[in-house]
Amino acid sequence: MTTDKTGAPTEVTQESDRFSISVDGKKAGFTEFVDHENQRIFPHTEIDDEFGGRGLATILVRGALDATRDAGLRVVPVCSMVAGFIDKNPEYKDIADPVTTEVKRLLSQK
Repeated sequence: MTTDKTGAPTEVTQESDRFSISVDGKKAGFTEFVDHENQRIFPHTEIDDEFGGRGLATILVRGALDATRDAGLRVVPVCSMVAGFIDKNPEYKDIADPVTTEVKRLLSQK
């Protein structure tokens, strides 16, 4: 189990259209995704203000990307948090695809 910067236990879980992170059993944030063909598109990540500064977005995105890799999917980091995480963690660049006009069009239809 991963702990945040305060030492509190965290849990990342996958739902139908998002990964959520909980701290001590309380939901603290999420990153949304849209699966399209062999890609998982990440348009938005959010951590509740009361949990800010604890490193939860990093834990959440790492868990989401690991699960995406395990599922055999590629990542399209539309969300700036996900894109920034990949920039800082080159071990995920091999599964990252660029944000294309087709991806933007797909998201605008959601």
